[in-house]
Amino acid sequence: MELTIILSFLAYTLLLFVVMWLTSRRASNNDAFFRGQRQSPWPVVAYGMLGASLSGVTFMSVPGDVYHNGFTYMPLVLGYVIGYFVIAFLLLPLYYRLNLTSIYSYLQQRFGTVSERTGAIFFILSRLLGSALRMYLVVFVLYELVFRSWGIPFWVPAVIFIAIILAYTFRGGLKTVVWTDTLQTTFLLLAAAATVVALLHHLHTDLPHIISASAQGGITRVFETDVNHPKYYWKQLVSGAFITIAMTGLDQDMMQKNLSCRSLRDAQKNVITSSFLFIIVNILFLILGAVLVYYGQHTVGFEFPTGPDGRVLADKIYPLVASQLGGFVIVCFVLGMVAAGYSSADGTLTALTTTFCYDFLHFDQRDTMSEERKTRLRKFIHVAFALLYLLIIVAFRPFHRDSLINTLFDIAGYTYGPLLGLYTFGLFTRRQVRDRWVPIVAVSCPILCYLLKIFSYRLIGYQLGFELLLLNGMMTFLGLWLCSYTQHTTNP
Repeated sequence: MELTIILSFLAYTLLLFVVMWLTSRRASNNDAFFRGQRQSPWPVVAYGMLGASLSGVTFMSVPGDVYHNGFTYMPLVLGYVIGYFVIAFLLLPLYYRLNLTSIYSYLQQRFGTVSERTGAIFFILSRLLGSALRMYLVVFVLYELVFRSWGIPFWVPAVIFIAIILAYTFRGGLKTVVWTDTLQTTFLLLAAAATVVALLHHLHTDLPHIISASAQGGITRVFETDVNHPKYYWKQLVSGAFITIAMTGLDQDMMQKNLSCRSLRDAQKNVITSSFLFIIVNILFLILGAVLVYYGQHTVGFEFPTGPDGRVLADKIYPLVASQLGGFVIVCFVLGMVAAGYSSADGTLTALTTTFCYDFLHFDQRDTMSEERKTRLRKFIHVAFALLYLLIIVAFRPFHRDSLINTLFDIAGYTYGPLLGLYTFGLFTRRQVRDRWVPIVAVSCPILCYLLKIFSYRLIGYQLGFELLLLNGMMTFLGLWLCSYTQHTTNP
């Protein structure tokens, strides 16, 4: 089995490098790396963004979480659609009108350089942690399936993954990422669909029967009606909208791909198309989860993986089933995981480099700096972020216990909240903040939110969930208002 997994991994990686070679032949300059020369076809971007949005965490955690929470993830997904419309008709027109390469340049024009760098730091922190954990999950699975039995340390596959991503993004940057994302999305979706088909064949049943049995067991429950539950459906719906606005609309990684489209209209078509495709894709992953749970419940001798406390480990259900079935299913699983890992990391690495180059080194304002020097700096920064990626992946190994999807949303709640507050204040007020106070507000609000999350249930009997992001943004907005004054000039 180990040899089959390694050969599948190598074959997919080779295919990825073929795509990289084809797309980067005329992409050696900085404009191609940072903006894709503003020539990306919108259907390609829309399709590729699915893979970047899903990641390995969705591939494993969403199906696995069905065991604990049924289909209650769906209201969150429906909230995403609302958020995508806000991005398409509010944020994208702003970004295109200002002709931005880094979206945090807006904060510099609206408030000042300190605000710009504060926003960029929160993005870097969030993306480094979030994307590294997504990649960690892929490395962890391959380590458990292959490298552990060979006696190879965990850091070795981590180094291999980061080196591969660095290699195929080093030259072409965004121009390459836009096209490799389409390949990765295809393999991600084919892997999930093929796994469902293979499991149905193995169980000698059909999908309607499994859905019916799952419904009787409460597995297909979509709406959680307990207001104090973290999955309460209204809480999920509202949180989903703001999660998308913050984690896509205020995220350099996701917006950089949109800004590579030929026009604002193309970018808007891309975002709206992605939103509806996202619903279909998540339904596929929830169905996969229902089939996995049915398999576990109706297979003699199968035991769901549990932790030291006896709780079922959601992240390990899919890989355990795949490893037991072997053959075609394990190949599908590995290719899906690898595709998901690459798609979430390659664009992020490019976006982190872009953010640092434009929001800290201000490439757009350095007319006296030669293109050669900018290219050398860009490559050095690209490698530095790749090394930081590697350090986080290796360091997280002792702390992995349960499903990572809730951990990632917690990180987003703390790190994207200040961005949500900054952009909301900039777009919907005409007041000017005292620029030097912005970092204090941006750091204080996540700390207060953390304390509220710990003590809210004990104090008021209410448990905070994904709406932590919205609360963080509101507190940031209020903090900015307190350190602001009336502005007499027109907003940019």
